[in-house]
Amino acid sequence: MPDPAETTKATVRAKYGAIAESQSSCCGPSASTCLDVSERYDALDGYAADADLGLGCGVPTELADFQPGERVIDLGSGAGLDAFVARRAVGADGYVLGVDMTPAMVETARANAEQLGYANVDFRLGEIEAMPVDDGAFDIALSNCVLNLVPDKTQAFREIFRVLRPGGRFVISDIVSTGPLPEALREAAELYVGCIAGALPKDHYLSIMRDIGFERITVDRARAVELPDEMLREHLSDSVLAEFRASGAGVLSLTVTGTVPSA
Repeated sequence: MPDPAETTKATVRAKYGAIAESQSSCCGPSASTCLDVSERYDALDGYAADADLGLGCGVPTELADFQPGERVIDLGSGAGLDAFVARRAVGADGYVLGVDMTPAMVETARANAEQLGYANVDFRLGEIEAMPVDDGAFDIALSNCVLNLVPDKTQAFREIFRVLRPGGRFVISDIVSTGPLPEALREAAELYVGCIAGALPKDHYLSIMRDIGFERITVDRARAVELPDEMLREHLSDSVLAEFRASGAGVLSLTVTGTVPSA
């Protein structure tokens, strides 16, 4: 029997590989099964248009409080959008590493970095649940609308804890649910790569961070994400859709910060 986690990863890898190769967003208006949760980046210092595929659900770099010379890891770095903004902030004495499990995205990000002339921005192929980096190597971990795509979120947060130095911090934008989602939504692969089906309940999501040992966990930003009936009807019967609406459950885009305890 196929491993569900590996099946999910293959689905995500295929979808995002296609996006990288076409340089298009998952969330265009013609894709009714794909939710538009992207945020604007074009006003940020360090913005690189070629790296903006419209795949984020927040702007974690705005809350990172980068300092010159810091080391940053970007989890699920895609074409390099957040990594390049971070690079502008930490400067030539800093270092930024992007980790992504999709080969086409890594290739695209490397090409973008070369075009920008950044010698201290690297991109590495790898999975967030088993990152190919040393313990305590980074000051800041960033992630933008990616952890909801990871099958084992607890292991992902363990890895984030591992690669940050004592006193290091994370800034993560992600999608969470505010109540039970219908099973049909969770089984829809297109909604998984569109960030919805893999969303954990908000309280559970935050409890994972606390249980692993992060401190000063704060939800800095949160906004409701609209789930249009047109999209939901592709996966739900009218009766299930009505029950879902009556339940008050929904989906949030949030940005969370936290720290590793100091030594």
